[in-house]
Amino acid sequence: MSADDHTYLARCVELAARALDLGHEPFGSLLLAGDAIVAEAINEVGGGDATQHPEFELARWAAGNLPADRRAEATVYTSAEHCPMCSAAHAWVGLGRIVYASSTTQLTAWRAELGLPSGPVRPLPINEVAPGIPVAGPDPELADQVRRLHVRHAERSRGD
Repeated sequence: MSADDHTYLARCVELAARALDLGHEPFGSLLLAGDAIVAEAINEVGGGDATQHPEFELARWAAGNLPADRRAEATVYTSAEHCPMCSAAHAWVGLGRIVYASSTTQLTAWRAELGLPSGPVRPLPINEVAPGIPVAGPDPELADQVRRLHVRHAERSRGD
C-alpha cells in the first residue's frame, strides 16, 4: 500500500465520519479514475433500501459515467472491505483495484464485540466473491479510526 493509497483511504474515513454524523452507519468510499477523484459516496441505508452502500453507489455511477476501459483502470477506496453485494456489483461493472482501510474480518469481530447484530448476508472477503479483483488492505492506522467510528455508532444505537 502506497502513501497515496493511505491519503485516499483517510478521505474515506472522513466520509464514513460524515455518514455517522448524518445518522447512518459509518462507511465512506471514493472512486479514483486516472489521477482524479471522480465520485464519492457515503452509506445512506435507510428508508427500507438496504442497498444504499457507498461501494454499490460507486459501481452504479461508474457504469453510467465511465467507459469500460476507464472502469477497468479505476480504483475504489473504501473505509471497509466490500460486502458480497458490493463485491459482486464491482465485478459486474468491471471496476479495477479495491483498497480498504478495515477488513471484513475486523468489522465482523467489532460488531460482535459491540453487541451489534450480524448482517443478513454472510461476511465474505472480496476475493471469495470476485476472485479476479486486485485488493489491498487493511491499513492498520486507519482501521483503528474506523473501529472508533463503529464504537460511536454502537453507543448511539444503544442510547449510551
